[in-house]
Amino acid sequence: MILLLLVFSVETLLGILGIILLLVCSALISGSEVAFFSLTPNDFERLEQENGTNSQRILALKDKPRRLLATILISNNFINIAIVILSEFVLMKAIPQDTFGQWATHLTSLWGEPGPERVAYWSWLIGFLITVVGVTFLLVLFGEVAPKVYAKINNIRLARLMARPITILLKVLGPLNNLLVNTTRIIERKLASTAPGSNLTSREDIDEAIELTVSQEKDAGQDVDILKSIVKFGEVTVKQIMSSRVDVVAVDFRIDYHELLSVVRESGYSRIPVYENDFDNVAGILYVKDLLGHLNEGNDFEWQELIRTDVYYVPEAKKINDLLKEFQQQHLHLAIVVDEYGGSSGIVTLEDIMEEVIGEIKDEFDDEVEVVFKKIDDFNYLFEGKTLLNDVCRIVGIDTNTFDEVKGEADSLAGLILEITGVIPKVDSEIPYNQFRFKVVSVNRRRIEQILFTLPKP
Repeated sequence: MILLLLVFSVETLLGILGIILLLVCSALISGSEVAFFSLTPNDFERLEQENGTNSQRILALKDKPRRLLATILISNNFINIAIVILSEFVLMKAIPQDTFGQWATHLTSLWGEPGPERVAYWSWLIGFLITVVGVTFLLVLFGEVAPKVYAKINNIRLARLMARPITILLKVLGPLNNLLVNTTRIIERKLASTAPGSNLTSREDIDEAIELTVSQEKDAGQDVDILKSIVKFGEVTVKQIMSSRVDVVAVDFRIDYHELLSVVRESGYSRIPVYENDFDNVAGILYVKDLLGHLNEGNDFEWQELIRTDVYYVPEAKKINDLLKEFQQQHLHLAIVVDEYGGSSGIVTLEDIMEEVIGEIKDEFDDEVEVVFKKIDDFNYLFEGKTLLNDVCRIVGIDTNTFDEVKGEADSLAGLILEITGVIPKVDSEIPYNQFRFKVVSVNRRRIEQILFTLPKP
């Protein structure tokens, strides 16, 4: 009976086609929000290498995140409003008003005599509910959920597809964009000024204050470095200061006593990790002081009984201020660093933590030069690829945060080069970054061995 009441005129068919077209537009606009804002630094690097028209549009939009988001939101709202209005029009054309009146009369007669006012009210309410429920279902399913799931999986493809339309909309909706962006900035400033902790100074401001005050004093360079290190102490992770497993002096559980003493003499360390089979299976820590009463023992001496098995493990991402507290509470000086897969990636010591604040600590067993490098002139330095970035920055006299934007998970100079290039470069390859220049001096099949670091000339 209901189907017989549907009268599909030309206007109704055009309205349905209009709703379908607007739903497609809504889906594309909603999906583009996820597509653009889920792109990773690696995706942007790939787009830069492609150098295509749409790739350049995406990179240009990336530099205007506020205006991009405002364009998407405004466009989506206009489209959704149009869908609601057009749906109301189609519903009124497809279902005659008398039909709503009949439904309302039948419904109100269930609990009394249907009066004209009650019938009119329920007739309007039924039409309203059909429109709202139907349009909401269509918008949520086809205009929000489905396109955003698709965009999350195919973000680059959809971003390329929508780069040109969004760029056009950005220009067309320019005045509205500016109004919305400026209004939100005013609101943000108001909220920020009244929020708790809004008077806290950023680390950049503190660094600048240190430079302005302490650096005016004579021979204040070391004091400036110490104060800046204290400010950023809570942001440094264990991975940034640890000794990697290739640089760790450790001994196998099965070696004989004389070989162990030889390793102890050559290394000069007071604590040596002991492993079984490989460094991923650390059995314990050998304290060299425990050997003092057994220096005259024979080669068959069972030194393994002296191993302390209370090994302390820490993840790479742990902050060193938290680790320092744990070292103090548990009276420890050394911990084994483990990666996300549970393998041993190196060790970290109390000395490493203290050096992050006060600089290198030298004792009678340390070599004269801790970091291997060669200063060619005031602007050129030759480093080992494994040299930590923090050490490189300290040696050449630049801020330790200089490469934060591109270093990713890298902690060494070779790792920084790999993050920038994405491949192991060939010998004599030059890699520019901002005003700095890196030249690969020596490589092997697995890693970069030596790098020439050139500073900008005045």
